[in-house]
Amino acid sequence: MAKLLIHIHTGPENPTKAALGLLVALTGCKEGHAVQLFLAGDAVHLLSPDHADVTGQGTGRVGDHLAGLREAGAEMGVSGMSAKARGYDDGLLEGYNARFGMPTLLVQMTTDADTVLCY
Repeated sequence: MAKLLIHIHTGPENPTKAALGLLVALTGCKEGHAVQLFLAGDAVHLLSPDHADVTGQGTGRVGDHLAGLREAGAEMGVSGMSAKARGYDDGLLEGYNARFGMPTLLVQMTTDADTVLCY
């Protein structure tokens, strides 16, 4: 199976695109691929319970996709700079197989992946 990196930098302001990135990641997990995500920019908002009900047109509900990714144990990198700039702390990562990282983490995840998809 393939190693996929899904880099999401779109936040709740574009629910269809943001939810699509999560849906693709979840689909990859369900198909048995090794899936990693990296959330940056406004995408860090997606991990906040305040945005669980964000729903894309035809791409599903953010909270449902995140629950599936949590259950699958998908590894997530989250931009520490983006999170801090938006007022988040370590509590944002609770319940997820996630860690804050700098751009070096994104570069590492990118070079380790067979395929990188950006949303």
